[in-house]
Amino acid sequence: MADILSLHSGNDSATPTASGLVARNLTVRFQGLAAISDVSLHVGNREIFGLIGPNGAGKTTLVNCLTGFQTPTEGAIFLHGSDTAGWRADRFRLEGIARTFQAGRLFNDLSVLENVEVTGLGLGLARNPARAASYELLEWIGIADKASIAAGALAYTDQRRLSIVRALAVAPKFILLDEPAAGMSDAEADELVHHIAEIPDRFGCGVLLIEHNMHVVMSICHRVHVLDGGKTLAVGTPDEIKRHEGVLAAYLGMEA
Repeated sequence: MADILSLHSGNDSATPTASGLVARNLTVRFQGLAAISDVSLHVGNREIFGLIGPNGAGKTTLVNCLTGFQTPTEGAIFLHGSDTAGWRADRFRLEGIARTFQAGRLFNDLSVLENVEVTGLGLGLARNPARAASYELLEWIGIADKASIAAGALAYTDQRRLSIVRALAVAPKFILLDEPAAGMSDAEADELVHHIAEIPDRFGCGVLLIEHNMHVVMSICHRVHVLDGGKTLAVGTPDEIKRHEGVLAAYLGMEA
């Protein structure tokens, strides 16, 4: 894994030409107020990269920039060395950046299987191959037995799982997971950890994980980037982040 520049200054050491997903000196202002300020990060190929911070720290704004839903006021984003300036969300998706949303965004009236299958059809697969690939994904994440159920009738935690396999169905280079363990019991979160840990090798893509469940983050992330007040507080391995005094004070607290 790439070395960190500094645990105290927090900026990632990525250069724009680095292989992977790179944000360089991103700033986003809304009516003059900075949601994020001078944030840089580098998610390596097949790396699980955690993004944490208190509510309002700027995590969602940063991910919106990395997926084309928000244009940064300053700074740049690079995918495998290519400048993404001017790309919209659909271009990011076509170039291999997939994401999940806290709200799910499923086709509630379609079946679980159809929710995944429609993605394969959109990529140009014939119906039978798309259906077979979709069912395989559902088996992997453990909800194949619910394939014929309407997605809107799924339990909340199963909807989270379905969102992940729908994102993986586009064969992404990077998948950005927004609070995938939200609302899950400890046992359900542990099962999710197992599946997320398999993504880099099984699907050949990097993972950026936004998550408040510190057990999930510290169990599977290779590196963790901490935001606070829209600025980078620290970047490091889970063990380094656990010992960082500024992170403890701002976010992890005595439970870390």
